[in-house]
Amino acid sequence: MQHIHSYLALGDSYTIGEAVPIHESFPYITTQLLRQEKISMHAPEMVAKTGWTSTELAEHLLHTHLNQHYDFVTLLIGVNNQYRNLSVDNFKNDFEFLVKKAIHFAAGKNERVFILSIPDWGYTPFAADKNKEQITKEIDAFNLVCKQIAKQFHTPFIDITTETRAFSSDPRAIATDGLHFSYETHMIWAKKLSESIQQSLKQN
Repeated sequence: MQHIHSYLALGDSYTIGEAVPIHESFPYITTQLLRQEKISMHAPEMVAKTGWTSTELAEHLLHTHLNQHYDFVTLLIGVNNQYRNLSVDNFKNDFEFLVKKAIHFAAGKNERVFILSIPDWGYTPFAADKNKEQITKEIDAFNLVCKQIAKQFHTPFIDITTETRAFSSDPRAIATDGLHFSYETHMIWAKKLSESIQQSLKQN
């Protein structure tokens, strides 16, 4: 009997696909793309909420009963830390905890934990009257932490920030709320993630 893979998606509004239907969020699209490649997948389990910081996600995980193990785990968190002007140092501690937790959920297989970089909301219409350069600089600082910790724990790191900067002038890239990202953008992220997951399956 073919194994049906499980997938846990940890994060915030970008994971649940705020302002688009849930099936147009990158975890759901990724699942569909993998099914098209004849990889059996359960629907993704999401532990994500709009507005969550890394601390709130960590707190929630400590008090939530989840399956013991998943085949794949994604982690995308940090934008709300930046938005609320929280310190990068505190984020670093949280993020390290979250990556360790994600590896635990992935049954100790660090190559099955995928860390996605934080999108840059400074390029969205919502940020038109904000200091775009400052937002970009801060997002880069948070992403550097994500990248360093991913390297430290040997987990794949997927850059999705570049696209959120490159395509921001395209109205189709942005969701109707002017702040979050559209199905088209989630599809770009999902393709990258799907390829990384397929790569990890070949390694085993």
